[in-house]
Amino acid sequence: MRFAGGRYDGRPQPPLLSPDAAGLARPLADLPGVRPLLARRLAGFGLETVGDLLTHYPRRYEDFTDRKPIADLKVGEEATVRATVERVTLDHGQRRRVTLLKVVLRDQSGVIVAVWFNQPWLAKVLEPGMVLSLRGAVRLRGGAPSFVVKAHEILAGEGETVHTEGIVPVYPASESISARVLRDLVHDARRAARSVPDPLSGTMRAAERLPAKADAVLAIHAPRSHPEAAAARERLVLEELLLMQLGLLLHKSAEQRASRALALGRAGETAARFLSGLPFALTAHQTKAIAEIDADLERTTPMRRLLQGDVGSGKTVVAVHTLLRAVEKGHQGAFMAPTETLAEQHLETLRALLGPLLTCELLTSRLTAAERRAALAGIASGRAAIVVGTHALIQSDVEFRDLAVVVVDEQHRFGVVQRDEMGRRAAAGGRTPHALYMTATPIPRTLALTFYGDLDVTVIGGAPAGRTPVVTRLISEGRRAAGYDSVRKQLDKGRQAYVVCPLIEESEALESAAAVAEAERLAAGEFRAYAVGVLHGQMKTAEREAAMAAFKAGTTDVLVATSVIEVGIDVPNATVMIIEGAERFGLAQLHQLRGRVGRGTEKSYCLLFTSPRREQSSGERSDARLQALRATSDGFALADRDLEIRGEGQLFGTRQSGLPDLKLAKLTRDREAVVRARRLAREILAGDPYLESPADAPLADAVRAAFGDELAWLLKA
Repeated sequence: MRFAGGRYDGRPQPPLLSPDAAGLARPLADLPGVRPLLARRLAGFGLETVGDLLTHYPRRYEDFTDRKPIADLKVGEEATVRATVERVTLDHGQRRRVTLLKVVLRDQSGVIVAVWFNQPWLAKVLEPGMVLSLRGAVRLRGGAPSFVVKAHEILAGEGETVHTEGIVPVYPASESISARVLRDLVHDARRAARSVPDPLSGTMRAAERLPAKADAVLAIHAPRSHPEAAAARERLVLEELLLMQLGLLLHKSAEQRASRALALGRAGETAARFLSGLPFALTAHQTKAIAEIDADLERTTPMRRLLQGDVGSGKTVVAVHTLLRAVEKGHQGAFMAPTETLAEQHLETLRALLGPLLTCELLTSRLTAAERRAALAGIASGRAAIVVGTHALIQSDVEFRDLAVVVVDEQHRFGVVQRDEMGRRAAAGGRTPHALYMTATPIPRTLALTFYGDLDVTVIGGAPAGRTPVVTRLISEGRRAAGYDSVRKQLDKGRQAYVVCPLIEESEALESAAAVAEAERLAAGEFRAYAVGVLHGQMKTAEREAAMAAFKAGTTDVLVATSVIEVGIDVPNATVMIIEGAERFGLAQLHQLRGRVGRGTEKSYCLLFTSPRREQSSGERSDARLQALRATSDGFALADRDLEIRGEGQLFGTRQSGLPDLKLAKLTRDREAVVRARRLAREILAGDPYLESPADAPLADAVRAAFGDELAWLLKA
């Protein structure tokens, strides 16, 4: 590239790479015109080689196909013109604060003055006789028309353009690297796309009606039409998703080949008594889920199943049954939760459902040294039939006597590698425990097939009989008093209410302090006639248990809490949920919190209070979340809406460890492609389970490259 005063001058450049070059690994720093500073900036942007550059795909396109003669230009209308430079003048303006470059341009239809603001260096570049392609719009200045330039190029030879005519790609850029610089680099390097290896065979491309990869790469960077760009994107998106699906299915297959679990046989009398003794009938979805899990547990292949269901759909009963399947055969079960509060709640639920028949042990970091030693001894001896805990369960000093089943709750907080680690650390005696992963956050199908593509999926739909939909209302600051009044009416009927304090992501301690302050304010103000309690994550275990016991017993009318009550709490008499600062929460979390009410037969309410300081600044995305929550109580519909609003990159907060990045595919728009890629991956592996045939060698190489060293063992037979 050629620069003038450190700026690109718009001159055409010779191609950096020949059409037959195989220099995809060539460093960008070695290319002509890429100075050291630019090379460092490109490297900081993740672009170090020609191959990196060719996979830096456009995020959108500008349609500059409307080239016009000067005589046809209209005031206020953006267009492209080609014209010859006749005269160049530079006006520094008053006090030299603004420079105005004026260039008289002529084509066969007429003459116009083109204007550049604050680009005086161009006066030394543009010369009479040069042919320019310019993008801009005609504006009236002092009553006379001027063409205000948005972008320009100096033409030579055949007059090929990059920035001002046709379908112009717009690349993800930064403050230090402009989209124009990236466009020039890609344009000069795209001839190397002919040497891009194609992992898809000609047979597959023909069957799926896909272009060759080289053609798709060229077309996505320099499409001749919008349909051509769309077809190129479809080809590259499908390949990206296919590689991910192949990797996930190979990962699942490799795990199953390398591991053996204890076949637990058919369900016995203990599990049957548990199910028959429940005070309610199982739903059809629960019955189906139990049947699928029981079938898994009869095999020596370790179960790897994701159990997902909406709030209140009855996943816990299925989990307890799964754990009992191990215990009734004389083995141990483990129930892992991401937080200590949730682990404690699961322990309480197990004790309530199972009574004194089984010994359940708790293992978290909050145990004293003596308590931990006692817990570890019970686990090692087998005295503890079911162990409930956090990540403490997979620490090196935890030894199970005979662990056969692991249930992991809130699985969406963990990635692929973490799932493997849980299984490997819990394995003993050459056996791997069966694993059931649960989530109360409904997952759109496209995410289930990607983030959890190596798991079998069971969905529990609906809710237990007798549950009534929760009425959801959005309460602005001006209606706060009326909102409190409606809560007091419920309290006067003998019902109870939750108040959830705003989310403070920076500190759990600050969030807990805010809950205490809010409880004190409400006890002295709006709810002074009622018993107000508080629950937060900084309380000691005994204090939290006492707070929850008081609320469940009805001695506390209003429980002010942090989001620790998001899951696991079941108080049927609680019919009101107030969520303060509702715009700060994600849609899935709001749905989870709302699920704490409506667990009895009485009509229940969820009041979404918005913070007055954030109502105007929270933006359209927050409003869309709250309106979606009002519109439906279907968690799976909300999950799809959440995916549309936030995108997959934010839905789970962090990148799923062990999965390759998606450079082009977007699950919000490529849902059909995900399903298509899953089908193709299964068909390919059905004929070549380890991608060992010569025909699939390019595909195997691409999978290895996509997943990297972290999962390099995938293709080892």
